[in-house]
Amino acid sequence: MGAGVETRIDLEELEWRSSEFETAPAGKVMGWAVERFGGALSLACSFQDCVIIDLAVEVDPGIEVLFLDTGFHFPETLAYVEDVRARYDLNLRVMTPGPEAQAWPCGTERCCELRKVEPLHRALQGRAAWMTGLKRCDAATRAEAPIVSWDEARGLVKVNPVATWSDDDIASYQADHGLPVHPLMTQGYLSIGCAPTTRPVAPGEDARAGRWSGMGKTECGLHV
Repeated sequence: MGAGVETRIDLEELEWRSSEFETAPAGKVMGWAVERFGGALSLACSFQDCVIIDLAVEVDPGIEVLFLDTGFHFPETLAYVEDVRARYDLNLRVMTPGPEAQAWPCGTERCCELRKVEPLHRALQGRAAWMTGLKRCDAATRAEAPIVSWDEARGLVKVNPVATWSDDDIASYQADHGLPVHPLMTQGYLSIGCAPTTRPVAPGEDARAGRWSGMGKTECGLHV
């Protein structure tokens, strides 16, 4: 558990909650997380879309939102972050890599560790729980992701309110609520990461085929 956080965690409770939330609306999951953890809860967002943010601020307008600025994002992503920040008056905390990351540019062996995993670890110090926009449909490595679980690596609770959503669910929510769409999505970028290691996907390809293409890599380390 993060330093200074006294919330007691019962692993059986987490398992039960996760099972209970399998058919629950994402807003109900978030409502439980906000009530359970209060200010000790943060939302990490990649800003590929802003669905998770729209859902979260409806429950808690002041929730802390984390964005990991790796130093290699597309300019369109950084502009989108600012658009979304302004739209919701977000309590946004931008995390940047430490100086040790300079020796490991995008695509090198320790890039994701030093530009994503380590900054997130710093951001979550003192927190009791974090929420993500992870979906089971994102990749085979995420197919069994629970809605609520204990994040052993970080020593806090992890909540995935939209784990059961499909890409079509995300698109429908965006359209129904008039949400701004990341500008690269219309250019074939169906999964958006850092510019040097992300490409558009061809028709029929998996949505994440454009991430680390040809590198034999499927995860950055945040969710494993």
